[in-house]
Amino acid sequence: MFETLQDRFANILTDLRGQGRLTEDNIKDSLREVRMALLEADVALPVVRQFIDEVREKALGEAVAKSLTPGQVLIKIVNDELVTLMGQANAQLNLTAQPPAVVLMAGLQGSGKTTSVAKLARWLQEKQKKSVLVVSCDVYRPAAIEQLKTVAAEVGAAFCASSGNEQPLDIAKRALDDARRHYKDVLIVDTAGRLHVDAAMMDEIKAIHAALNPVETLFVVDAMTGQDAANTAKAFDAALPLTGVILTKTDGDARGGAALSIRQITGKPIKFLGTGEKTTALEPFYPERVASRILGMGDVVSLVEEVQARVDQDKAEKLVKKLKKGKDFDLADFKEQLEQMNKMGGMASLMEKLPGMGQLPDHVKSKASDREMGKLVAIINSMTPNERRFPAIIKGSRKRRIAAGSGTQVQDINQLLKQFMQMQKMMKKMQGGGMTKLMRSMQGRLPPGFGGGLPPGGFSL
Repeated sequence: MFETLQDRFANILTDLRGQGRLTEDNIKDSLREVRMALLEADVALPVVRQFIDEVREKALGEAVAKSLTPGQVLIKIVNDELVTLMGQANAQLNLTAQPPAVVLMAGLQGSGKTTSVAKLARWLQEKQKKSVLVVSCDVYRPAAIEQLKTVAAEVGAAFCASSGNEQPLDIAKRALDDARRHYKDVLIVDTAGRLHVDAAMMDEIKAIHAALNPVETLFVVDAMTGQDAANTAKAFDAALPLTGVILTKTDGDARGGAALSIRQITGKPIKFLGTGEKTTALEPFYPERVASRILGMGDVVSLVEEVQARVDQDKAEKLVKKLKKGKDFDLADFKEQLEQMNKMGGMASLMEKLPGMGQLPDHVKSKASDREMGKLVAIINSMTPNERRFPAIIKGSRKRRIAAGSGTQVQDINQLLKQFMQMQKMMKKMQGGGMTKLMRSMQGRLPPGFGGGLPPGGFSL
């Protein structure tokens, strides 16, 4: 997400850093570039105008003129205004109600609403330690009910059965009774979607809202619809008292215009980002972290949180003990590291959060894709335990057998072994306190507490 903005802002900010002092002329040139970057990212025109006006007013202020590094001050102003534009701070779910707290999900058909119900249920169970019941009131699309039943089972949430023969309002009331009887903390209600906003749809969801009195009414919208996402959210907000937005499919949205427009146009905060198809691919929306990503500074805080939440600490500890005993890092360990990265959202998700990754050439990024990681795992799976333990024995005939078994080419096997040798060398350097030295050398470039946030063995990147 935000690739378009990242690329444009990188050029603008590089030019700004080279300025000895800021004048009205070079501020004007820079803001013209910022304006074009935002418009290309499909940010709504009124939002762009207000953003540029705010930045200009602060950039021409006395503090910037007197600064020894005016270019950096202007970058900070742009960062602060991006944060303000998107909502200052993370808007958390308000679940302070007598259980069950009802969360009503609304949105157009195809926006990823049903999947978002499952993702939110998983997030509430894992992060908030809540017991969750989900129900589908979409009687017009029987597949929606089956879909929710399937994904609810996947995330371990209770499912309230419904059918196409019932009225949506009756389903909602019955689900609320079920949630009370089974002492559930949260009830998430999936409502019917339509291909466009229409009166019948709004009347139905208003009736459900009135009957359930939800503490949260979340609008689920596809980020790839750009300005239309903000406009649709505004139309829903006129009919329903929305409390927030879930922006889905952000992994496929290179522009990011919806994320920058929704808060300003609707006045409603983005509460979550859907970052992929997996039920783990939902993250709270932090404006300051997103602004940092847009400006090419990465999002190390979110990266550390991912490490803490997803990395298997026991496996990491075993790897450290193994290395301390002087044993070699082998291909089985390498595979384990790849699987750990996959648990954290894959290589693409990790790279997005690392500072400076936006500047990497496309051909480098493509080599670090999740598909390439999957290929590496398939190759290692085609090896015998002995080959994984002693990679040096993998020669001609073995390479051909492994390539045939994994559906790859011999050159792919050679490439994996080369990458593995590089990783093995790095692991040897980390023996005897090497990791501590590495972390010490990175001091000042990482936020406080980063070193303590990593698992004992690191996830070897």
